[in-house]
Amino acid sequence: MEIAVLGGGCFWCLDAVYRRISGIDNVASGYTGGNLENPSYEDICRGNTGHAEVVKTEYNPEKISFENILEVFWNIHDPTALNRQGNDTGTQYRSVIFYLNEDQKVRAEKSRQEAEAAGLYANPFVTEIQPLGKFYEAEKYHQNYYDMNRMANPYCMAVIDPKVKKFIQHFPDYLKDGFGGY
Repeated sequence: MEIAVLGGGCFWCLDAVYRRISGIDNVASGYTGGNLENPSYEDICRGNTGHAEVVKTEYNPEKISFENILEVFWNIHDPTALNRQGNDTGTQYRSVIFYLNEDQKVRAEKSRQEAEAAGLYANPFVTEIQPLGKFYEAEKYHQNYYDMNRMANPYCMAVIDPKVKKFIQHFPDYLKDGFGGY
């Protein structure tokens, strides 16, 4: 198993998509990249911790590559939006890849260059590529939030549903069995 840690707006969005990818065995929402030890969601929401909302994925590289994980990443959030995704604003919502080693750094940089050169977006990418520091798992109620709260939280239907739908439409070969819909 290998690990990829990504931030692209609200972690509920990335969590919902990456849980649906075949070859990813575990997804944890959390915080990293900042200076506060053991941050809480309330701390993160203040926007002054330096942490980003991220997902930590554990994946089998024999089933899905780091490059495939990044291909999905570039397509399900806006890597040209500085410190925001939609109505979620602040440095905690920045576009960022946290690498675990030099190889991952090089592969992330190459993927970013290729995605930007492909013209997926009109504006230049602002996605940061940084070394992973300490990862803090978010509170239990944030884990698998979308699947547990989709019908109860309008944010899920208005913001996350379109991202999940886009993933399903663009990446049907990556979809886990049993996740043909939302």
